[in-house]
Amino acid sequence: MKTLYIDCISGISGDMFIGALLDAGADPAVLEEELKKLRFEDEYQLAWKKVIKNGITSTKFDVVLTQTDHLHEHDHHHHHEHDHDHAHEHKHDHNHQHGHENEHNHDHQHTHDHHHNHEHNHEHEHDHHHHHHDHDHRSYSDIAKMIETSELAPEVKDMSLKIFRKIGEAEGHIHGVPLEKVHFHEVGAVDSIIDIVGAAILIHQLGIKTIKSSPVPVGSGKIHIDHGIYPVPAPATLEILKGVPIEQSDVRFELTTPTGAAIAAVLAEEFSTLPSIKVQSIGYGAGTKTFKDRPNVLRVIIGE
Repeated sequence: MKTLYIDCISGISGDMFIGALLDAGADPAVLEEELKKLRFEDEYQLAWKKVIKNGITSTKFDVVLTQTDHLHEHDHHHHHEHDHDHAHEHKHDHNHQHGHENEHNHDHQHTHDHHHNHEHNHEHEHDHHHHHHDHDHRSYSDIAKMIETSELAPEVKDMSLKIFRKIGEAEGHIHGVPLEKVHFHEVGAVDSIIDIVGAAILIHQLGIKTIKSSPVPVGSGKIHIDHGIYPVPAPATLEILKGVPIEQSDVRFELTTPTGAAIAAVLAEEFSTLPSIKVQSIGYGAGTKTFKDRPNVLRVIIGE
């Protein structure tokens, strides 16, 4: 039976999980095609590239918002409550390399940005702080309906809805509102819909039947969100991780986000050390922040 082991070396976020699955051999073309079934592809483009994190080659996955007629850099500090999913200072390379020159980033890695948007034949320089427009605020009911009415495979719908429900119930509990009334500031953002539905699409595509995970490190310290200064893990993240073994960590940073926490909490049938499996493929998904003494990556191990 095909097993996926989620090795949360430095925590987990939605974009790290997608990056790790792509790195392990999931097909990005399938991801792009299947996501079109949600019928909102005019709002985003997907980008992925190889980066090196403390000596480990990994895949950095990003969602780039397309608003109005231009590409905007996705400002991952959404200034909305509980937007912890990407509070990792994301930086996108928007070099549309339609020539064959290689752009190099500071690690001297070739940056292959897959923005399949051939209308733009020139490089774009954009301000990194565009705020979301109204279409990024979606309620739990909006998102559930979007998934339910799509032509995605039943297993993909089911998995996506369970993850969204987990986050919705946690947010509702913290804010004191019923699930249907939960307005997903962070989770309703385009990138989070893609991270969650994308995770389900790739797990289905890879034919994974069993998922196990290591205990989840959450980090320590404090973070700034709309309501002020909050402890790490943030209230929603901690609520989502009820019943999940979390691991003490000296890193003063938010290692696990609500989306990452929900992916682990909903999908993992068991939290354990690495199980006995015949390893077939390994993938590393990069976070954005770079730590001095450890690679900020999520590792996935796929085997029988």
